[in-house]
Amino acid sequence: MHATLTTTYTDTRADALGWCLGMPPLPALAARDIDLEGLKLDLRLLGASHQVLIAPEPGGAEPVSETVACVPGAAAPLPARAATRLGRWEYEFTALTRQLGDTVFAARVREIVALATGHRYGLIGEYPGLPHAVTAIVVERCGAGVVWSTWHTYPQECRIVSTRSRAM
Repeated sequence: MHATLTTTYTDTRADALGWCLGMPPLPALAARDIDLEGLKLDLRLLGASHQVLIAPEPGGAEPVSETVACVPGAAAPLPARAATRLGRWEYEFTALTRQLGDTVFAARVREIVALATGHRYGLIGEYPGLPHAVTAIVVERCGAGVVWSTWHTYPQECRIVSTRSRAM
């Protein structure tokens, strides 16, 4: 799903992103509910931020809530790696921030837009009038769990923050 985000571009520095587990749903600029073979997810774009929510399963699996955003006082700095147990879920998170040259940055953003737009379980938001400012999420079922990747682009810095998470 492709959305044009009609709001001011926020979280305008890659270094300002934080990571938090367990937050309630935050107001979204774009959202997509997905059913992956009985596993229900809510993908949310919060500006240059994201939130992925996995609904509790009947019979026991705990809900999962991952937020990567500027949430003063609530979020830890974005870790390179994290792993924890969330109820029955084994949760893993990785993040990488890359600084690119102008041409390489623009080409990589085009690749991200094409990937997320064409993905069966993708959500991408672009800001009108701000070329190469996007936030994207793609989700895949993986055995009994789920894997998702996100990209947050910062054209004023030519930086891309990519994350990969899994709950198994």
